[in-house]
Amino acid sequence: MIRILIIYASVDGQTKKISEYIATKRKKTENEIITISIENVESINIDEYDEIVIGAAIRYGKFNKKIYKFIEKNKQLLSSKVNAFFIVNATARKRGKDNPSTNSYAAKFIKRSQWQPQNIAIFAGRINYSKYNFFDRAMIKFIMKITKGPTEQSTNIEFTNWQKVDEFCSILET
Repeated sequence: MIRILIIYASVDGQTKKISEYIATKRKKTENEIITISIENVESINIDEYDEIVIGAAIRYGKFNKKIYKFIEKNKQLLSSKVNAFFIVNATARKRGKDNPSTNSYAAKFIKRSQWQPQNIAIFAGRINYSKYNFFDRAMIKFIMKITKGPTEQSTNIEFTNWQKVDEFCSILET
């Protein structure tokens, strides 16, 4: 039995949803899987896990600072285990922005964190204007206008390619 820890930093819930989906897919084997927010990860002993998967959302071009702090503190331990990292952002809805080698957020993350995950994936997120506060709605609409994305106030689109998430799970199982 493999003990798997999935840590996520979610802004609007899509990274959490993807993390829970990965956990469900991986539970088809006899693995023990825990999914936990970066906000609560200090409450567990990460050394007890054989594999660590980290998922992080992007908001306004930035990752949650706690992801960087966690990796800095645990880089040696992470490198000694099977590990993976996935990024969730709305930009990945566009072809060419959904690949670790062409996604600028992935390159910036690797450079800043100085951690090279064994596996890395980029997943498109979700746009749901009705869930955003006034500031976020205005900013995201502006970003979507610039990037030729949806700007209609009633927009609620999940861009996540679940087949791509399944492929990531398959890679992790090998």
